[in-house]
Amino acid sequence: MTETRTPFSELARRRRSNLRMDPDRPIAEAVIDELLAIAATAPNHHRTHPWRFRIITGEGRRGLGDALASRLLADPDPDPTIQTARVAKARSKYLRAPVMVVVAARSGTDEVTTLENRDAVSASIQTLLLAATDHGLASLWSTGEAARCVEVASFCGFDPTDTVLGLIYLGWPTAELEPVERPMPESVRIDRA
Repeated sequence: MTETRTPFSELARRRRSNLRMDPDRPIAEAVIDELLAIAATAPNHHRTHPWRFRIITGEGRRGLGDALASRLLADPDPDPTIQTARVAKARSKYLRAPVMVVVAARSGTDEVTTLENRDAVSASIQTLLLAATDHGLASLWSTGEAARCVEVASFCGFDPTDTVLGLIYLGWPTAELEPVERPMPESVRIDRA
Protein backbone atom coordinates (compact mmCIF):
# COMPACT_ATOMS: atom_id res chain seq x y z
CA MET A 1 0.00 0.00 0.00
CA THR A 2 1.37 3.40 -0.96
CA GLU A 3 0.95 6.22 1.54
CA THR A 4 -0.45 9.42 0.06
CA ARG A 5 1.54 12.47 1.16
CA THR A 6 0.52 16.10 1.08
CA PRO A 7 2.58 18.20 -1.36
CA PHE A 8 5.02 20.34 0.62
CA SER A 9 3.70 23.66 -0.72
CA GLU A 10 0.17 22.78 0.45
CA LEU A 11 1.45 21.55 3.81
CA ALA A 12 3.40 24.77 4.42
CA ARG A 13 0.39 26.93 3.52
CA ARG A 14 -1.93 24.81 5.69
CA ARG A 15 0.25 24.96 8.81
CA ARG A 16 -1.34 27.26 11.38
CA SER A 17 -0.84 28.03 15.04
CA ASN A 18 -3.79 26.23 16.57
CA LEU A 19 -4.53 25.81 20.28
CA ARG A 20 -7.93 24.26 19.60
CA MET A 21 -6.91 20.76 20.60
CA ASP A 22 -8.17 17.89 22.73
CA PRO A 23 -6.11 18.03 25.95
CA ASP A 24 -7.07 14.48 26.92
CA ARG A 25 -6.39 12.60 23.68
CA PRO A 26 -2.84 11.23 23.86
CA ILE A 27 -0.32 11.24 21.06
CA ALA A 28 1.55 7.97 20.61
CA GLU A 29 5.19 8.06 21.69
CA ALA A 30 6.18 6.70 18.28
CA VAL A 31 4.60 9.75 16.62
CA ILE A 32 6.46 12.13 18.94
CA ASP A 33 9.71 10.26 18.28
CA GLU A 34 9.14 10.56 14.54
CA LEU A 35 8.45 14.29 14.81
CA LEU A 36 11.70 14.81 16.71
CA ALA A 37 13.68 12.70 14.23
CA ILE A 38 12.27 14.82 11.40
CA ALA A 39 13.02 18.04 13.34
CA ALA A 40 16.64 16.95 13.64
CA THR A 41 17.00 17.01 9.83
CA ALA A 42 17.16 20.82 9.93
CA PRO A 43 20.32 22.44 8.54
CA ASN A 44 23.11 22.47 11.13
CA HIS A 45 26.50 24.05 10.38
CA HIS A 46 29.41 21.86 11.51
CA ARG A 47 26.94 19.16 12.62
CA THR A 48 26.90 20.30 16.23
CA HIS A 49 23.43 18.75 16.77
CA PRO A 50 22.44 21.58 19.13
CA TRP A 51 18.75 20.75 19.62
CA ARG A 52 17.53 19.81 23.06
CA PHE A 53 13.95 18.53 23.31
CA ARG A 54 11.99 17.88 26.50
CA ILE A 55 8.68 16.05 26.11
CA ILE A 56 6.26 17.02 28.87
CA THR A 57 3.07 14.97 29.33
CA GLY A 58 0.65 13.99 32.07
CA GLU A 59 1.30 15.64 35.42
CA GLY A 60 4.58 16.99 34.04
CA ARG A 61 2.48 19.67 32.31
CA ARG A 62 1.30 20.83 35.73
CA GLY A 63 4.91 20.91 36.94
CA LEU A 64 5.85 23.02 33.92
CA GLY A 65 3.09 25.49 34.82
CA ASP A 66 4.21 25.54 38.46
CA ALA A 67 7.75 26.38 37.32
CA LEU A 68 6.46 29.42 35.43
CA ALA A 69 4.18 30.35 38.34
CA SER A 70 7.16 30.32 40.72
CA ARG A 71 8.90 32.91 38.50
CA LEU A 72 5.79 35.10 38.54
CA LEU A 73 5.54 34.84 42.32
CA ALA A 74 9.21 35.80 42.69
CA ASP A 75 8.65 38.95 40.63
CA PRO A 76 5.20 40.10 41.78
CA ASP A 77 2.90 42.45 39.91
CA PRO A 78 1.99 45.61 41.86
CA ASP A 79 -1.71 44.80 41.35
CA PRO A 80 -2.58 41.69 43.42
CA THR A 81 -5.61 40.92 41.22
CA ILE A 82 -3.46 40.81 38.09
CA GLN A 83 -0.82 38.78 39.97
CA THR A 84 -3.39 36.18 41.05
CA ALA A 85 -4.78 35.88 37.51
CA ARG A 86 -1.33 35.54 35.93
CA VAL A 87 -0.26 32.83 38.39
CA ALA A 88 -3.53 30.91 37.90
CA LYS A 89 -3.13 31.09 34.13
CA ALA A 90 0.51 29.93 34.33
CA ARG A 91 -0.51 26.92 36.41
CA SER A 92 -3.17 25.77 33.94
CA LYS A 93 -1.99 26.89 30.49
CA TYR A 94 0.05 23.78 29.63
CA LEU A 95 -2.90 21.52 30.44
CA ARG A 96 -4.50 22.71 27.16
CA ALA A 97 -2.39 20.24 25.15
CA PRO A 98 -1.64 16.57 25.82
CA VAL A 99 2.03 17.12 24.88
CA MET A 100 4.33 20.06 25.46
CA VAL A 101 7.74 20.06 23.80
CA VAL A 102 10.22 22.49 25.31
CA VAL A 103 13.04 23.21 22.86
CA ALA A 104 16.46 24.64 23.63
CA ALA A 105 19.67 25.30 21.73
CA ARG A 106 22.99 24.14 23.12
CA SER A 107 25.59 26.89 23.33
CA GLY A 108 28.60 26.68 21.05
CA THR A 109 32.31 26.86 21.74
CA ASP A 110 32.28 30.48 20.55
CA GLU A 111 29.79 33.27 19.84
CA VAL A 112 29.39 32.46 16.15
CA THR A 113 28.70 28.76 16.80
CA THR A 114 26.20 29.69 19.52
CA LEU A 115 24.31 31.89 17.04
CA GLU A 116 24.45 29.19 14.35
CA ASN A 117 23.16 26.63 16.87
CA ARG A 118 20.23 28.91 17.71
CA ASP A 119 19.42 29.29 14.00
CA ALA A 120 19.58 25.52 13.49
CA VAL A 121 17.21 24.93 16.40
CA SER A 122 14.78 27.55 15.05
CA ALA A 123 14.80 25.69 11.73
CA SER A 124 14.19 22.42 13.59
CA ILE A 125 11.15 23.90 15.31
CA GLN A 126 9.60 24.92 11.97
CA THR A 127 10.40 21.45 10.64
CA LEU A 128 8.70 19.91 13.68
CA LEU A 129 5.60 22.10 13.17
CA LEU A 130 5.35 21.07 9.52
CA ALA A 131 5.77 17.39 10.43
CA ALA A 132 3.05 17.75 13.08
CA THR A 133 0.72 19.27 10.47
CA ASP A 134 1.50 16.37 8.14
CA HIS A 135 0.47 13.96 10.92
CA GLY A 136 -2.85 15.79 11.36
CA LEU A 137 -1.85 17.41 14.65
CA ALA A 138 -2.56 20.94 15.85
CA SER A 139 0.45 22.87 17.11
CA LEU A 140 1.54 26.21 18.46
CA TRP A 141 5.06 27.60 19.02
CA SER A 142 5.06 29.79 22.13
CA THR A 143 8.01 32.13 22.69
CA GLY A 144 6.63 34.11 25.59
CA GLU A 145 7.82 34.64 29.13
CA ALA A 146 8.26 30.92 29.83
CA ALA A 147 10.95 30.67 27.14
CA ARG A 148 13.05 33.18 29.09
CA CYS A 149 12.27 31.72 32.52
CA VAL A 150 15.17 30.16 34.44
CA GLU A 151 12.72 28.09 36.49
CA VAL A 152 11.25 26.51 33.34
CA ALA A 153 14.72 25.73 31.97
CA SER A 154 15.69 24.21 35.31
CA PHE A 155 12.47 22.15 35.48
CA CYS A 156 13.37 20.74 32.05
CA GLY A 157 16.91 19.91 33.12
CA PHE A 158 18.59 22.15 30.57
CA ASP A 159 22.16 23.25 31.11
CA PRO A 160 22.41 26.86 32.33
CA THR A 161 24.20 27.74 29.07
CA ASP A 162 21.35 26.36 26.90
CA THR A 163 18.90 28.86 25.38
CA VAL A 164 15.21 27.94 25.41
CA LEU A 165 13.67 28.94 22.07
CA GLY A 166 10.11 27.97 22.73
CA LEU A 167 7.44 25.69 24.04
CA ILE A 168 5.47 23.72 21.46
CA TYR A 169 1.88 22.72 22.17
CA LEU A 170 0.92 19.50 20.35
CA GLY A 171 -2.48 17.80 20.21
CA TRP A 172 -5.27 16.45 18.07
CA PRO A 173 -7.32 19.36 16.68
CA THR A 174 -10.87 19.98 17.78
CA ALA A 175 -11.30 22.62 15.06
CA GLU A 176 -9.58 23.29 11.77
CA LEU A 177 -8.45 26.82 11.07
CA GLU A 178 -8.69 28.29 7.60
CA PRO A 179 -5.41 29.08 5.87
CA VAL A 180 -4.49 32.74 5.96
CA GLU A 181 -3.32 34.84 3.07
CA ARG A 182 0.17 36.06 3.70
CA PRO A 183 1.77 38.93 1.80
CA MET A 184 4.70 38.23 -0.48
CA PRO A 185 7.93 38.77 1.46
CA GLU A 186 10.22 41.60 0.53
CA SER A 187 12.71 40.41 -2.04
CA VAL A 188 15.29 42.31 -4.01
CA ARG A 189 17.15 40.79 -6.92
CA ILE A 190 20.69 42.02 -7.37
CA ASP A 191 22.34 41.13 -10.66
CA ARG A 192 25.23 43.54 -10.76
CA ALA A 193 28.57 43.91 -8.98
